[in-house]
Amino acid sequence: MTEKLDYDVVVVGSGAGGLLAAVRAHDLGLRTILIEKSDRFGGTSSVSGGAIWIPNNDDFKSGEDSPEQALEYLIACTEGAVPKEKLERFVEVSPEIPRYLKKLGVEYYAHPVMSYPDYYPWNPGSQPRGRTLFVKPMDGAVLGDEFFRVRESYPEFKMFGNITMDLDEGAQIGGKFPGWIKATLKILARYYGDIGWRRKTHRDRKLALGNALTGGLRKAMLDRGVPLLLKTRLTKFVRDDSGAVTGIIADRDGVELHITATKGVIMASGGYEQSPELRNRYFEQQTEARWSATPRDNNTGDALLAALDIGADVAFMNEAWWAPTVAMPSTHAPNTVRNIALFFERGYPHIMAVNRLGKRFTNEICSYHQFGQAMLRDNEATGANMPCWLIFDADFRQNYPLGGLLPAWVAPDKKLPQDWFDNFLYKAESIDALASKIGVPRETLVEQVSRFNRFAENGIDEDFGKGDNVYNKFFGDPRHPSNNKVLGAVAKGPFYAVRCDLGDIGSKGGPKTDENANVLDKTGKPIPGFYAIGNASGSVMGRSYPGAGATLGAAMTFGYVAATRMAQVNSFK
Repeated sequence: MTEKLDYDVVVVGSGAGGLLAAVRAHDLGLRTILIEKSDRFGGTSSVSGGAIWIPNNDDFKSGEDSPEQALEYLIACTEGAVPKEKLERFVEVSPEIPRYLKKLGVEYYAHPVMSYPDYYPWNPGSQPRGRTLFVKPMDGAVLGDEFFRVRESYPEFKMFGNITMDLDEGAQIGGKFPGWIKATLKILARYYGDIGWRRKTHRDRKLALGNALTGGLRKAMLDRGVPLLLKTRLTKFVRDDSGAVTGIIADRDGVELHITATKGVIMASGGYEQSPELRNRYFEQQTEARWSATPRDNNTGDALLAALDIGADVAFMNEAWWAPTVAMPSTHAPNTVRNIALFFERGYPHIMAVNRLGKRFTNEICSYHQFGQAMLRDNEATGANMPCWLIFDADFRQNYPLGGLLPAWVAPDKKLPQDWFDNFLYKAESIDALASKIGVPRETLVEQVSRFNRFAENGIDEDFGKGDNVYNKFFGDPRHPSNNKVLGAVAKGPFYAVRCDLGDIGSKGGPKTDENANVLDKTGKPIPGFYAIGNASGSVMGRSYPGAGATLGAAMTFGYVAATRMAQVNSFK
């Protein structure tokens, strides 16, 4: 069975970049449709923190940032791997994104305290207060039935796995900062007091973080009547005799859709990190799809393969947005394990990372992307990383979370499922005994812990500089007695270890694009009518990860650029 549809623009993929591109195209007078392979919209953007990295944004005071500083920083980060004109376009257009989002009802702000510094503070042009903006929560009830089609945030972002916490609430309660009890009671009262909504669903009507971003963009689509087809998988890009992309063929529950696009197609379908075959084809070292923190079975590279079929060139196919992950057993679904990314936990005191030889190999609180790159370098040199081990003591266990493992003051060991021990969480009364449990050389691990503890006592990490730069100093525990708030001895038993995998929050390779997000063929020429953005394209950030929200910030910026460009070019019909 075949069905034919006719539009000006087809957007493939409903992450933040695709959603914004669809709305922008509509606002420029183009008849637009968005398709999504999954049964839910939002993709990886929905389960993210929702932050965006925007240089020279409106929240900076005059002179604090500038296009020149931002470009200098990006050139240093990307090390010549990305054309300057593409970086310039990002710097030029990205400040417009939060302004446009505000018009759509999605508001961003610069947090007065949690202003993540740029991830490469040693590079020229970096910002010590960062360039990251955070999304304000929204009332999901305004989505109507579409509320139940947004991809839900991961349970570790919520209280008791289903009660939404925004950025401030999560930080205050998780850190037990002054007023945390009152904040907890207020959240519980809001959730359980919403009796009418509780009769509908256990899901909290409040949407925060990535859900607030994708939910807000979906509301903008609903307001404009822009159609979204779920459970619709792209199978082929259609070209005319001139080589221009003029539509797609997709499968929707067994119905073959032929959708024409008089202005072209925007590929916003995410990466290929959930495809074992594509990972093995492109990544230089063997990794596992299950280590990824992205939604399972979602980003499998369907659109990438279709783009290769029509001659698209590619870039950065051996790269990902790396992030260490831990395989966390579910407390609600028996026999289910999901890898959870560690973004900030490595910055608390009383924790260290070692390879399978028992040796430290990096500054634990470098950015998660840099930590992943360190795992790759160490594994190439030693063959004893991927996985590595996180070693921590009773002080860490008592006070701090690790992925989905809540601190012992909330979830003491005696309350944990017994099958977690010596499977997910390894525990011993001495470092020597812990080494035996996890299979690393005992003498080496004992020596490394002793050396690490000497550094902690002095407040200076002589090996890797943990706590030395402004990005490191942003993390840690302000109540820690040392001047170095991220460096604490692993000295109080019992001792613990958790296996740490080389995970990711998406691959970052795909069709090579120019400064207009236009896909290039293997001769370097643009393929008319074909655009790619976000993780479905070769990243504008190259091999680097400049700051928190660089993924979403770039995806939406070039979604905006692509839609604007499509409105400017002539029809291919």
